[in-house]
Amino acid sequence: MEGIDHKMISVNGIDMHVAEMGQGPIVLLLHGFPELWYSWRHQILYLAAHGYRAVAPDLRGYGDTTGAPIDDPTKFTTFYVVGDMVALIDALGADKVFVVGHDWGAIIAWRLCLFIPDKVKALVNLSVHFAPRSPHRKMVQNFRAAYGDDHYICRFQEPGEIEAVFASLGTKKVVEKFLTHRDPDPFYFPKGKPFGALHDTPVVLPSWLPEEDVDYYTKKFEQTGFTGGINYYRCFDLNWELEAPWTDAKISVPVKFVVGELDLVYHIPGVKEYINGGGFKKYVPLLDEVVVIQGAAHFITQETPDKVNKHIYDFLQKF
Repeated sequence: MEGIDHKMISVNGIDMHVAEMGQGPIVLLLHGFPELWYSWRHQILYLAAHGYRAVAPDLRGYGDTTGAPIDDPTKFTTFYVVGDMVALIDALGADKVFVVGHDWGAIIAWRLCLFIPDKVKALVNLSVHFAPRSPHRKMVQNFRAAYGDDHYICRFQEPGEIEAVFASLGTKKVVEKFLTHRDPDPFYFPKGKPFGALHDTPVVLPSWLPEEDVDYYTKKFEQTGFTGGINYYRCFDLNWELEAPWTDAKISVPVKFVVGELDLVYHIPGVKEYINGGGFKKYVPLLDEVVVIQGAAHFITQETPDKVNKHIYDFLQKF
């Protein structure tokens, strides 16, 4: 890890912390929630050793990236975050880059390819598939109708509410509960029992998540709080309004999609059928391959890094 360079780059009105390593074609690595550039530590080392320049930012509102107005969720729409990425790509001196996204990073990567496809050579997205915009109902309405008010996306909507819950639990426990979550069923945050049935279950760290990694995340989220990351969820409905022009648009870059067999996103009703039954390919016509990693859950960049690294490398080698 000592060989990773850290720098601050001014992009789109914020100061973005970037971790990078290696020489060669740029691979932009976009993390999710509640994560950081650090979630790509295994991929950075691997890609740098295999002829690529791995670049992993702390996204707007996360880690050592500063300048985003945390108290204004509307500054976290996909337009802002994709704007950050376009400015970062320009600042790196590149016309086009490879992109790898996970969780919210995958959503951002899909939108980058939707809005400005000529910035992306090829995309490997993890965990979150591309779904076309529903013209009839906003995202949070969909989740509320399907799962009720206790679903985590619904509980994340009220500014300050879930932050107070997380503060009462302590940052370290929140980090541990999220990163070790392996239940493919819907994620509920009932009031009084923030992690549902698992709330009182002691956390046993898996071999792939040593204490020092938990400590790194804990330290950074203690500095920033969780609001920056939660603001992305608070923009779901605003994104729905802003993205109306792309309602039936398709992704026009080459794509490989990788998901853990136990990923809760993969288990949303209808998703497996959509991904494997032709719906996904309809909207992502240059979809090269769908890979399901058996026995793995949501945080596959850290749980099964060797497999993820190989899948990324094998795909990028085609270009």
